[in-house]
Amino acid sequence: MNKKCPNCSLSNFTTTENCLRCGFDLLNIEVANLPKPQVNKGVPTVLRRAVICFLTVVFVLFGFYLSLIGSANRLVYEEKKTVERAIKIIEEKGFSKEAFFLNYLTAFRRDDNWLNASVVKDTAYAATNFPFEIITIYPEFFTFTADDTERASILLHEAQHLLGADENEAYSFVWKNRNKLGYSDEKYRMSEIYNKVGEQTKEYAPEIFVCPDKEYGDCTR
Repeated sequence: MNKKCPNCSLSNFTTTENCLRCGFDLLNIEVANLPKPQVNKGVPTVLRRAVICFLTVVFVLFGFYLSLIGSANRLVYEEKKTVERAIKIIEEKGFSKEAFFLNYLTAFRRDDNWLNASVVKDTAYAATNFPFEIITIYPEFFTFTADDTERASILLHEAQHLLGADENEAYSFVWKNRNKLGYSDEKYRMSEIYNKVGEQTKEYAPEIFVCPDKEYGDCTR
């Protein structure tokens, strides 16, 4: 509520008798309603809650990531060098995206973090925690493999998981690209791991073993 001075247009309090600016007599001036200021309700509150929710999720995920990293040991020097040689093969054979993820976005560990340790699993050479980009390299990766190319095939498989692929996609990708990697039938036919990978690929990606005119029905041969 206000009294608007007809002489100078100043809005005065309703109890004011004379205009505060020009002194005009306001006793007989009618009280008028001032328009209420528009208040933008809702949007700032919603936005603030969304930001708080987002930051909370980020904080929780970061804490979870740190717990995975902190509960497992890093690779020792020789193990790290072996992994680097395998990644170099992957890069040299043209798998640049996988090599980039392995080189720059992956944290390697030599034993299970608390999450992996809670899962019962068969003998494995490596395991990936997606989307945290953590790869655990087990002792068998270094002792049972024939050479760095065979190790590269294992890391190429895990790189698919880093990219979000499931087991079907990972096994299928590596098996289809094994010759490009240099992991050929001719050279590794007698390898226990090579034959085991072939069996697992047939189990997880049976759709590429449907060619009766090819050896073992393998469409990639």
